[in-house]
Amino acid sequence: MTALTIPTTTEEAGQAVVTGLFHTAIKTADLLASLVFYKTVLGLWEVARPDFGFPGAWLACPVPGGAAIIHLYAGGPALSLGGAATLGSAAVDHVSLACIGFHAFRERFKAHGMPWREQVVPGTTLWQLFVYDPSGVQFELTFEGSLESGMLPDMSTALAYVPGVNFFKPAVR
Repeated sequence: MTALTIPTTTEEAGQAVVTGLFHTAIKTADLLASLVFYKTVLGLWEVARPDFGFPGAWLACPVPGGAAIIHLYAGGPALSLGGAATLGSAAVDHVSLACIGFHAFRERFKAHGMPWREQVVPGTTLWQLFVYDPSGVQFELTFEGSLESGMLPDMSTALAYVPGVNFFKPAVR
């Protein structure tokens, strides 16, 4: 077996280089509930979206010139052959966002009656919160714990994050 060499320049990579995550596209059966989650709970901004001929929204980080990192789409393109939007993340386990304000996000989850889980990444100063959007897509909000004030994440059995354990509770309509 030959040793793996990792390219360090575009020449070594053959001019094909991944430079970052452009966006995540999420199907939703309930565009309004999704917009409430992304705008009110996560605090993202809705930005201009081209008219694709079906409902949707683009949401960006709330900073000047923030890129649209979440693309929601609803209506026909979001539906399976059976006519329903799929719930859950399928093979994608979660989407991770770099965040500030650990305790403020917890308060938002409480205010919206949303279940969440917490974790400290072992051997690091990273704190994490896990929450689901209305379509069952799991989000990991990651914080630099050394910059956060207040109590450490609650690692009690009730709130500790356990990889692979689904705690999504679909809204009753």
